[in-house]
Amino acid sequence: MTTHPGRILRQAMERGTVVAPGAFNALVGRAVARAGFEACYISGGATANVAGVPDIGLISLSEMCRTIREITQATGLPTIVDADTGYGEAESVARTVVEYERAGAAGLHLEDQVFPKRCGHLEGKTLVSIDHMVEKVAAAVSARLSDDFIIIARTDARSVTGMDDAIDRANAYRQAGADMIFPEGLESEDEFAAFAAGSPGLLLANMTEFGKTPDISANRFAELGYQLVIYPLSVMRLAMKQVVAGLEELKNKGTLSDVLDQMQTRAELYELLNYTPSEQWDFPSASS
Repeated sequence: MTTHPGRILRQAMERGTVVAPGAFNALVGRAVARAGFEACYISGGATANVAGVPDIGLISLSEMCRTIREITQATGLPTIVDADTGYGEAESVARTVVEYERAGAAGLHLEDQVFPKRCGHLEGKTLVSIDHMVEKVAAAVSARLSDDFIIIARTDARSVTGMDDAIDRANAYRQAGADMIFPEGLESEDEFAAFAAGSPGLLLANMTEFGKTPDISANRFAELGYQLVIYPLSVMRLAMKQVVAGLEELKNKGTLSDVLDQMQTRAELYELLNYTPSEQWDFPSASS
């Protein structure tokens, strides 16, 4: 019987703050593992974006579970997964927990926004009541198949009702059984420090570019009291910048000869896939 991925991640966080880059498909996940990271993250926003839609809750539970299976099988890494608002009320949250855990996730995070949700770094968000979110958290905790599965409660209250309410909500969610709290949209190191002081326990920090949170290093988040730092869209942003530039080059010149040195070679791709032509390929493991 293998060790639950949630247990592996919990043990890693006991050793120090864990950085979890976002992977939007299995190949990127393999690159995360090969780079030596101890954990991976699957963003609902990134999953929606690569499907060609915005981050407004359009991706289904079955689509997310397929992504979870592909990435966790390809990487072997404990993976935290975005569950948005839980795809419905408490009953749907319970099913989401079961399906995510069966798909291979180490844990998930639920947020206290009204559906349809908005990106946490945009204005115009609306929150559910504390009692409503407490019910969802309790349902998630009750439904998990193993106590090792990590239930993370995200609050978007900072930019809606203020820091005091965000901390009050965090503590109510902890009381309902959440293992970790994810305060979204904090705007300074001082705010991250204040939140950690006001809601002691496991904490997740979201280091997303071009949002409300300034650039803070993973080492600094560790000093501020955060055990997990996610980079949900960073790799996708890097990749898409190059995709757009490459397409412009091809359109303008009719050749990509001038940018070949910016491409992953066939040999590098095969190495990432642990694949040698003419030899049997063993499925999967990124770490092999």
